[in-house]
Amino acid sequence: MDYVSALVPPVVMAVFFIGVIRVIVKTQGGANKAKEDAAVDAALARAQSARQASVGPDA
Repeated sequence: MDYVSALVPPVVMAVFFIGVIRVIVKTQGGANKAKEDAAVDAALARAQSARQASVGPDA
């Protein structure tokens, strides 16, 4: 019976992992996709402008 107790934790973790992946895939897109895309684009633009400001015009 030791093999059963050794196999239970990996099986349980695999089931939860598959569940998390399914939730992530199902929540992609939908009604909030445009809002999420705009938020990511704004964050990337802020990061790039901050990087350009830190480099300066001489570089």
